[in-house]
Amino acid sequence: MLALDEEQRMVMSLLSDIAEREFRDRACTWDGAFPWENLRLLGEHGLVGLNLPEEYGGGGMGEFEAMLAIEAVGRVCPDTANALYGQSMVAPRAIDMFGSEAAKERYLPPVCRGESALAIAISEPHAGSDAGAMDTHVVEDGGDLYLSGEKIWVSYVPESDAAVVWAYFPDDNLGTVVVDLDAPGVDVNEHYRNMAGHTQTHFFMDEVRIPAENVLVRGESALKEQLKALNWERCGSAAYANAIARCAFDHALDYAREREQFDRPIGDFQGIRWKLADMAARIESARSVALRAALTAEARGRVPDRLETSVAKYVSGQTVEHVVSEALQIHGATGYQRDHPLEYLYRLQRGRRIAAGTDEVMKDTIADALFADGLPGVV
Repeated sequence: MLALDEEQRMVMSLLSDIAEREFRDRACTWDGAFPWENLRLLGEHGLVGLNLPEEYGGGGMGEFEAMLAIEAVGRVCPDTANALYGQSMVAPRAIDMFGSEAAKERYLPPVCRGESALAIAISEPHAGSDAGAMDTHVVEDGGDLYLSGEKIWVSYVPESDAAVVWAYFPDDNLGTVVVDLDAPGVDVNEHYRNMAGHTQTHFFMDEVRIPAENVLVRGESALKEQLKALNWERCGSAAYANAIARCAFDHALDYAREREQFDRPIGDFQGIRWKLADMAARIESARSVALRAALTAEARGRVPDRLETSVAKYVSGQTVEHVVSEALQIHGATGYQRDHPLEYLYRLQRGRRIAAGTDEVMKDTIADALFADGLPGVV
């Protein structure tokens, strides 16, 4: 049990109550649709963007609280947790960290109200884990900035008004800009559905004019700054994975209590009991790693470093795959049916080992940090 203060307990209790009362009936049935009604309801209670400043409609809290919110909602409705994660710890967080006052005032309030969404566009057909290989670029012409290139596997595009786009600037340094998706020169015409049914988009940009106030970060230190935002995104991804794992675990525990074979609940059998014990231990371990990364960073007034971030994301991705698989196994043929929550969660969880940094990139990053600095001590 985490030692939360009174405000944190109140907010998490409210989130849990809303999720149970309003989200339970449609949980795991959205089939790729964006849960707008749920996000708007959270927005009405000031629960979208808990980590964003109050002056833009956020909660004025921290990333730790945003991660707890993702967990609280996600154990009931993972699709709503996905939306909450994307609209608190991904593109909106980058705008909050680096954006001009004009950009913050324009883009953040509608997101915090649950009325709008923002996407983030990094990957390209030839630049996935190797972000440095991207071709999208900004050119300057008489003081004006123009963006050209293409992005792929971008989430939330059909729902979003704008996207945070990574691109090379004329000085050959990577930077980020905010692009209105209805701006002249933006061509959004290719959509794909991933295993979980969520839409991902391939879009093109041809000399899209970028207002000066929409430049988030550029220059020699730009990549380092962008990675700070990406570290928070990865912490959010870990929280989302842990929420999916908890959702699957809850289904499995309930089923083990109710399902009877050989004249007794299957939860009486050691094989099932040990599965559940192992699942619970893994979930709590993954949660501890992820939440500690946020708490430690915020206590020191910084973002999580590459080691703690990568460990959190890697462990959570491994954990959710194992837990959901075991939860489905406990359900047997029942969980293997197309309309069962476990079948959906099994498809949904697989993206957690890919999106926001693959397992392999996380392990490489962990190893780089270890060889550079060793494994930190207790202080």
